[in-house]
Amino acid sequence: MPSERDSNGVEPETASSGEDAEWSARRDTLAKRLAEQRRRLPENREPANRSQGMRGAAQGLKVASEFVAGIIVGAATGYFIDQLAGTSPFGLIVFLLLGFAAGVLNVIRGISGNSSPDDPGQL
Repeated sequence: MPSERDSNGVEPETASSGEDAEWSARRDTLAKRLAEQRRRLPENREPANRSQGMRGAAQGLKVASEFVAGIIVGAATGYFIDQLAGTSPFGLIVFLLLGFAAGVLNVIRGISGNSSPDDPGQL
């Protein structure tokens, strides 16, 4: 006599009634624990603030663009000084390093939240 198979062609497992009772008891225990944990949660929770995540992304893009802009402005300034003075590549190297330093300083200021250089307490 052929055995019954499900739609995937797999024979169903036969479980004894003792195993079914054990799984039912375990399921009931877990359901009770879950209900208890749900009761402990505050009912008037505020939904997650999605705008806060977007502010972080905007701040990150701002800091990254200021860093890149400092490097590009420094390199462009050094290149034009080299073209005018004929000192290639020394002006480019010096101003590229100065642009990098300015970019790092902008990143530090952006992260620390201080945009004013007048405050001696922070960078």
